[in-house]
Amino acid sequence: MNDFIAYCGLDCEVCEARIATVNNDEAMKVKVAEKWSEWNGAKITPEMINCVGCKIPGVKFPFCESMCNIKKCAEEKKFATCGNCTELKSCEKLKMITDTNPDILQRLEKEQQ
Repeated sequence: MNDFIAYCGLDCEVCEARIATVNNDEAMKVKVAEKWSEWNGAKITPEMINCVGCKIPGVKFPFCESMCNIKKCAEEKKFATCGNCTELKSCEKLKMITDTNPDILQRLEKEQQ
């Protein structure tokens, strides 16, 4: 099991927020905040870009820490990832990730093995 694979199947190891955090790269945090603000239609500040990974002990991006319904669901079910769920391919919560990132389902299916 790869601890850098988030509950939703995103790879935290290559996440720009994680990279900026572990490298203490303030300029990258600014760029990520701008990009994520545009993508999400919400104000995201460089201070919010502070995360070591969804399942790694340490700081988290505020949404991932306390607002992510995917993470909450997987934790309640005691799943390492959504790949362990029988509703993987039909889950409405996960759809927000898989609709824009189709390789996520393959990664999650691989993680359950």
